[in-house]
Amino acid sequence: MKGRYNMEDKSNFVEYHVPCDSCGSSDARSINDDGSSYCFACENYFPPDSEDIIINKKREGEPMQVAQQQQNVSDFGYHTGVSSAISDRGINEDACKTFGVKIIRDSKGVIQKHIYPYYDERGTMIGTKTRYVSTKQFSIVGSTTNAGLFGQQLFNGGKYVTITEGEVDALSVYQMLGNKYPVVSIKNGVASSIKDIKKSYTWLDKFDNIVINFDNDDIGREASKKVAELFSPAKAKIVKLPEEYKDANDMLRDKKYEKYTKCWWNAPVHAPDGIIKGSSLLDEVLEPVVKSTTDYGWKGLDELTYGIRSGELVTFTAGTGLGKTSVIKELVYHIFKTTDKNIGMIMLEESPKITALDIMGVEANLPLRRPDIVLSKEDKIEYFNKTIGSDRFYFYNHFGSNSVDNIISRVRYMAKALDCKFIMLDHISMVVSSQEYGDERKGLDEIMTKLRTLVQETDMALMIVSHLKRPDGKGHEEGAVTSLSQLRGSGSIAQLSDMVIGLERDAQNDDEVVRNTTSLRVLKNRFVGMTGPATYLFYDKDTGRLHETEKPSDNENADDKF
Repeated sequence: MKGRYNMEDKSNFVEYHVPCDSCGSSDARSINDDGSSYCFACENYFPPDSEDIIINKKREGEPMQVAQQQQNVSDFGYHTGVSSAISDRGINEDACKTFGVKIIRDSKGVIQKHIYPYYDERGTMIGTKTRYVSTKQFSIVGSTTNAGLFGQQLFNGGKYVTITEGEVDALSVYQMLGNKYPVVSIKNGVASSIKDIKKSYTWLDKFDNIVINFDNDDIGREASKKVAELFSPAKAKIVKLPEEYKDANDMLRDKKYEKYTKCWWNAPVHAPDGIIKGSSLLDEVLEPVVKSTTDYGWKGLDELTYGIRSGELVTFTAGTGLGKTSVIKELVYHIFKTTDKNIGMIMLEESPKITALDIMGVEANLPLRRPDIVLSKEDKIEYFNKTIGSDRFYFYNHFGSNSVDNIISRVRYMAKALDCKFIMLDHISMVVSSQEYGDERKGLDEIMTKLRTLVQETDMALMIVSHLKRPDGKGHEEGAVTSLSQLRGSGSIAQLSDMVIGLERDAQNDDEVVRNTTSLRVLKNRFVGMTGPATYLFYDKDTGRLHETEKPSDNENADDKF
């Protein structure tokens, strides 16, 4: 493929999978036929007949000063290039100046190199990619690891953005569309397209339409579908080029401006495969039904629900102050211990610090948020490393808007870009309260509809917390039985949830055991239909843990019971 570092194209390389002295990789470096080499792990380029790298990449997480970044790039050729038309590819000077692309000519005026600048999220140039015209190979000067997409620094939201497979195609599309619409390119070919898109997901999501224009071959078409499916339905479109053209630059050089523009405007909305004929399901129906992705960890609840499944929306509900959040955190810890999946937590009533301390506390069997619980720094680090420090937890630091669209965007980002298969949202009433709705019902209808769609789109398991309306007579804090009709604000919570679990506790009872025991009642069960009392959880104030137990009675003594 043109301009693609394709490891399958052995014409570019004479030796594969050799050690890299720069980063220590045992097999990421490849030797080119001109004697140069490139390491795909550390992104360092080694010139011919030299064991010294052009420039050493900074270690991950080690910041570079802006002045140093600019100097590094300048030292290795960017300042020697000129902003001029790339005549060998049909690209005019205006497009090159817009994207900051430069060229280098030899003494006879023949273009030798194209230099493409890359910028970080602050708009600072941190590296360049050089394309050698004669060999069609690339080298990296500086680093593109922490850079956005090529051209990303030029735009910030709008109606359309086009994503191409290479820098030359980005310039070509921009030019053929009359320099009117934002265009960016992935950094290192289709093999890294998903990684590149996820890194810039939040930026891309600012645009109303994502137009994907990768190479017109099997690899490019397959990658286009995978990228399109990262975004919400109807947002992504895929350009279909005429069969005789391999990429956008081919059409530019053939001066097919009008033809390309028509293809671009007529790009169909990506429709994922999924419509199937019933008779084709025989093999699937003969397979055993998968009980769950994981269980809840409480025997009584698992017997009624058969555990938690991907693509389910589970609502936990209770009166105010009855331990919904504690149940959620105990469940999160169980999921963490019994799966290898990432977990997202959007806890709108507390800081990430408090959430983290509580999950660490489950591991430690200590209520770490209590001021009378004192641990050494070493012990805290140990419990942190065993839980929060595992790189599987992601938290929403809700310093900004908690609007419906903002929360939906964060949930989608966690699911799509961070691969969170389990996400907790506590609680949806906080989202609605920040809106200017005429009534709460309208707001709850909107967020539940969007969450339901998002669960189906991402195939995650989403657990949300919702409040109950105060019942007539005995209140929930006095142990009143929960029901679907008590769900606060809207029938959409009951309608759109796959599972609704009510929490009941007589928080004012004189008996300590009764007062600290929570009943879990399944109010809705779309999976198998079984509902009713499921189990009982006793809160141990000394450990901060919830333990499954039997139904207590008012006159039983705690010492006798437990």
